[in-house]
Amino acid sequence: MSEWRLAWRLARRELSLRFRGLRLLLACLFLGVGALAAIGSLTGAITGELASRGRVLLGGDVEFSISQRRAEADERAAMRAAGRVSETVRMQSMAVTASGATAPVQLKAVDAAWPLYGRLTLADGRTARAPGAEEAWIAPALQERLDLRVGDPLRLGTARFRVGGIIADEPDRLGEGFTLGPPVLVSLAGLERTGLVQPGSLYDTRYRVAIGGRDPDAVLARFSRSFAAAGWETRTRDRASPGASRFIARMGEFLTLVGLAALVIAGIGVGNGVSSYLDQRRGGIAMLKVLGATSALVTKVYLFQVLAVAGVGIALGLAAGVAALPAILGAAGRVLPVAPGFSLQPVPLALAAAYGLLIALAFCAPALLASGRVPAAALLRGAHERRHGAGRAAAGWIAAAAGLVVALTLASSERPWFAAGFLAAAAGTLALLVGIGHAMKTLVARLPRPRRPLPRLAVAALHRPGAATVALTVALGLGLTLFVLLAAIRTSLDANIAKSVPARAPALFALDLPPDGEADFRRIVARAAPEAQVATVPLMRGTITGYGRTRVSDLKDIPEGAWALRGERGLTFAAALPPGSTLAAGRWWTAAEARRPLVSVDERLAQSLNLKIGDPLTVSVLGLERTARIASFRRIAWDTLGFNFVLVFSPGALVDVPHNLAATIEMPAARVPAVTRALLPRFPSTSVIEVGGVLAQVQLIVGQMATAIAAAAGVAVLAGVAVLIGAIAAARAARTYDAVILKVLGATRAQVLAIQALEYLLLALVAGAVALLLGGVGAWYVVTQLFRFDWLPDWGAVLATLAIGAAVTIAIGLAGNLPVLRARPARALREL
Repeated sequence: MSEWRLAWRLARRELSLRFRGLRLLLACLFLGVGALAAIGSLTGAITGELASRGRVLLGGDVEFSISQRRAEADERAAMRAAGRVSETVRMQSMAVTASGATAPVQLKAVDAAWPLYGRLTLADGRTARAPGAEEAWIAPALQERLDLRVGDPLRLGTARFRVGGIIADEPDRLGEGFTLGPPVLVSLAGLERTGLVQPGSLYDTRYRVAIGGRDPDAVLARFSRSFAAAGWETRTRDRASPGASRFIARMGEFLTLVGLAALVIAGIGVGNGVSSYLDQRRGGIAMLKVLGATSALVTKVYLFQVLAVAGVGIALGLAAGVAALPAILGAAGRVLPVAPGFSLQPVPLALAAAYGLLIALAFCAPALLASGRVPAAALLRGAHERRHGAGRAAAGWIAAAAGLVVALTLASSERPWFAAGFLAAAAGTLALLVGIGHAMKTLVARLPRPRRPLPRLAVAALHRPGAATVALTVALGLGLTLFVLLAAIRTSLDANIAKSVPARAPALFALDLPPDGEADFRRIVARAAPEAQVATVPLMRGTITGYGRTRVSDLKDIPEGAWALRGERGLTFAAALPPGSTLAAGRWWTAAEARRPLVSVDERLAQSLNLKIGDPLTVSVLGLERTARIASFRRIAWDTLGFNFVLVFSPGALVDVPHNLAATIEMPAARVPAVTRALLPRFPSTSVIEVGGVLAQVQLIVGQMATAIAAAAGVAVLAGVAVLIGAIAAARAARTYDAVILKVLGATRAQVLAIQALEYLLLALVAGAVALLLGGVGAWYVVTQLFRFDWLPDWGAVLATLAIGAAVTIAIGLAGNLPVLRARPARALREL
C-alpha cells in the first residue's frame, strides 16, 4: 500500500460527518466562497443578458446618433445602403394635463419602422409600433404622477395628444440611458405638431440599422471614413448599453475584490481553526509517531482531512451562491438594468472554488507541516511544546498559493492595476496588524508589571508562551477597522449632502429657452417668486474629435479619466470665468481675446489627456468641426449642481452656432409649482425640471450602491468574527491550562473571567486605536479621491460605532471562553 493510500485510509477513519473540530474551517469557506459565488453569478448573469439581447436593447445592429440636427441626404443614403433604417428623435419636454398638472418627460418620436427588433408591449396586452399623429404612449410612472387614464388629453409643446396606451415593455429602453423624466412615445409627425424642434433646440437623433449578416464593425468603419468630421456617435449590438455594461462590470469587480478580501480574512480563521483541531489531535499524532509514522505521513493524513472538509465547505458555498441568485434578482427588482433568468455561470463559480481552495491551503500550511515534524515524546509531554522546523516549507507553500491567487485575480480583472492596488492594500493592512500584534507582545513583556494580581495576570496573558495576541489583534483590528470605515464614509457623505445641496442647489432647471425670450422669462419668474435668482448660459451639444495631434477616432482605448471623450458633451461660451470654477493654470481671455477661438478645459480632463496650454482642441458641432486653442485649465466645483462644463469656449469660438439658453432658478421649494405654472403658457417649448426629482433619482442609485457595498462589507465583518472565534479556539487548550492552575490556586470563576475581560479590553484599546487610523485613512481615500467630496466625518458617531464594535467583539471573545471556565481541574489536568 502506498503512503498516500494509507494516509487516506487513516484520514477517512478519523473523519466524522459532524466535522467535529473542523467546523470553523467549514463555516469560513462556506461564508467566503458563497459570497464570491453569489457576486460572480450575479455579475455574469447580468452581463450575459446584456450581451445576448444586444440588438434588442440597441434597437438595431448598428446605431448612428447626433445632436441638434438630423441626417443629411448623403448620410441617409449611406445608412440605407447598409440595411433597413429606423429613425428616432429624443428630447426633454413638459407634459401638461387638462387640469394644469405638469411633469418633465423624455419625449421620444419614432417612425413607422421602429422597433427593428423586439416589440413594444402596452399594459393592456397589445403590441404596437408608432402611435398615431395625435396619440401618445406614456410610461406607468407618468400615469401615476399625473393620474392619467387611456383617452385623457395631454399637451406636449403646443400640441394636444390623447393617451393611447400605457407602456409595459419598451424594447430599447435600456439603450436610451439616463433620463430626466418618464418616457412618452409619439410619432415623427406628432413631434412636428409640438413645435419643439427649432434652431438651437436640444434634441438627439438616432438611426438604427438592421444589417442582417454583415459585419457591424465594417459598416461603422465605412460610414466613419465617409463622414469623419460630422460628429456622429456610433454603437454596435455588442455595445448596446456601454454605460450599464461598464458599471455592472466594475461594480462586480469591486464587490468581487471585497469578497476576496473577506475570504482572505476568513482564511485566518481557517488557520486558527485547523491549528486548534491539530492541538486536540496531538494524542493521535503521538500514537502514529510511536507506531513508526513518518512526518510526511502525518502531514498527508491531516492534509486529506483538511481537503475533504474544505471540499465540502466550498461545495456548500457554491451551492449557496447559486441558490441565492434568484433571491437577489427578486429583491433587486428594478434596480438591475435587465432581468436575467436563472443560469449557471461556470467561470465565476470555478474562480470562487479556486480562491477558496488556495486560501485554505495557504493558511493551513503552517499548522499542517508543523504537526508532522514534532517528535512523539514532545507531543506526549503536553500542549505547550513549541513546534519547529516547518517555517521554510510553510513559507514556500504560502507563497505558491498566494501567487496563484494574485495571478487569478489579475487575469480575471478588467483593470489589473486597480486589482493589484486593492490586493496590496489588503495585504499591507494584514501585515501591519500582524506586526502590531508582535510589537505588542514584545512591549508588554518589557513594561513594569502591575501590582494588583488581576491586571498583572491579564498583562502576562498577552506575552506568555502560546499567547494568541497576534491572532486576536488581527481579528479585532480587522473588524473594528471595517466599523470605522463604514461609519466615517456614511457620516461624511451625509454631511456633504446636508452642507452642499440645500445651500447651493437650484430649485429648477430650464432647458431650450429662446435667447430672445430671456428678459420675458426673468420677468415672469420675478413676478411669481420675487426672491428667485435666475442664471442663464448658452447651451449646445458637441463631440470632442481631436486634441493636440491626436484624433479621437484613432484611439483604441479611451484614456483612464477621459470620460468626456465618450460621446457628446454640453458646450457653452462665456466672456467671464463661470461661477464655481477657479483657474488652475493659464489665464482667462480679455474682451479683445474673446473674439478669438479659445477654450478653457477641466483640469482633471487635461491631466488625463496630458494637455498643455496652447494645444489645439477640436469639437464637432452641428456636423461641422471647430478648433480652438487651450487658454486655461479650470478646477470645477462639481457638487454645486449649477452650470458646470468640461469645456467653456470664448464667445468668438461658438457665438454664431444656433443655440438656446439653459437657466437655473434658486428659490424656496414652496414657490416651485407657482413658477412652473406661470412659465408654461408663455414658454411651451421650454422644459422646466424640478431638481428635487433629479436628486431623488441620484440618491436612489447611490443608496442602492451603498447597500450592495455594505452587504459585501458585512461578509467581511462576519469573516472577522470567524477569525476571532478561530483565535479563541486555537488558544483554548492553553487558556484551559491557565484557568485550571488559577482555580487550583483558589481563583473563582468571576476572577478568571475578569482576567480575560481585562486582556480583551487591553487588546481592544490597541486594536481600536489602529482601527481608527486605518479606517480613517481608508474612508478619507474613498470620500475625497473616489467620490470627490469634502472630508466631513462625524467623529462622535465614528467613535460611538467603534466603542459599540469593541464591546460586541469583547462579548464574543468572552462568550467563546465560557467552556474554559467550566473545565474541571482534575479532568483537565489528566488530559493536559
